[in-house]
Amino acid sequence: MTSEHSMTYFDARAKTWDDDPMKTARAQAVADGIRTQVPLAGHMTALEYGCGTGLLSFALQAQLKHITLADSSSGMLAVLQDKIDAFGIANMRAAQLDLVSDPLPSDHYNLIYSLMTFHHIDDTDKILRDLFSLLVSPGYLCIADLDSEDGSFHGPGFTGHQGFDRNALESKVLRAGFSSVNFTTVFEITKGEKQTRFPVFLMIARKL
Repeated sequence: MTSEHSMTYFDARAKTWDDDPMKTARAQAVADGIRTQVPLAGHMTALEYGCGTGLLSFALQAQLKHITLADSSSGMLAVLQDKIDAFGIANMRAAQLDLVSDPLPSDHYNLIYSLMTFHHIDDTDKILRDLFSLLVSPGYLCIADLDSEDGSFHGPGFTGHQGFDRNALESKVLRAGFSSVNFTTVFEITKGEKQTRFPVFLMIARKL
């Protein structure tokens, strides 16, 4: 999912990740967008890929039967497991998974979602094909990430994607087998000395 440097970065910040109110607000905004556009139901199973500390899944768990929360960062997963245990949540399971290097799991899901993970994944065509194969039919894929930006979001040294052009990403999603692709802007991150605004889109695609 991420480079070794990125995993170290996320491991080091895991314990204080939830202290940033922006991250909580962003997860809630994405959850609201998913609820508005996807007919969530109590029989549905879900996978959050690149879950971090699980902020997005905690906002959705009451409406789903079960959620597998997958990440490559052991630090993030440790914080997540502590939260699951502390709240006594029975329908969430933490799993160490990096689809860049790990085999596909045997489980399949009605819903897969990801928040601010795709710009860390080099081969987006492969990950889209993998996620398509992990969905049942019909199923939903929800990706929340940055619109194309000039590289100032992460700054020098970042080797991932500088956001995504929506039309280009839609083409990739359709080539992977999905249909009914739809984009909405659900959040805006403001950061840096110039208080630059970075829109966050929510893309929802269906596997028929």
